[in-house]
Amino acid sequence: MKKLFSLKKLLEILRTEKKKGKKIVFTNGCFDIIHIGHIRYLKKARALGDLLVLGLNTDSSVKILKGKDRPIMSEKERAEILGSFEMIDYIVLFNEETPIKLIIKIKPDILVKGADYKGKEVVGTDVVKKFGGKVKLIKFEKGKSTSALIKKIKKLK
Repeated sequence: MKKLFSLKKLLEILRTEKKKGKKIVFTNGCFDIIHIGHIRYLKKARALGDLLVLGLNTDSSVKILKGKDRPIMSEKERAEILGSFEMIDYIVLFNEETPIKLIIKIKPDILVKGADYKGKEVVGTDVVKKFGGKVKLIKFEKGKSTSALIKKIKKLK
């Protein structure tokens, strides 16, 4: 099943799903090197609603956020891998530093981010709450991150 959609097509699909009463969960990220922390996070996010929409940073936005040596894998590869996960229903790429434009258009019932955002402003909180939605923070797996993996790999040299 194809899960990567243009924003226009995704919005058409979500309109239909919302009419059926489906609860839409939205999260986003780079997902550069998939690891167990990602899997556990995405499963928990999906459990919060009926459909999980993943906003995936494009290669150019990953570069802005993570530096010139990133991403490790192309957006096409990352989308294909993530599209194989049963807990993800839809994927949409975004080119900006934040997914605020997606959040405004998708209007998710639940916006999910990692608990590392505790005490920080989660982009889109005001928008989601304005539409009656909620923001949920999911606990990260300690020591499970792409950056930690890259450091570990570099030590193997």
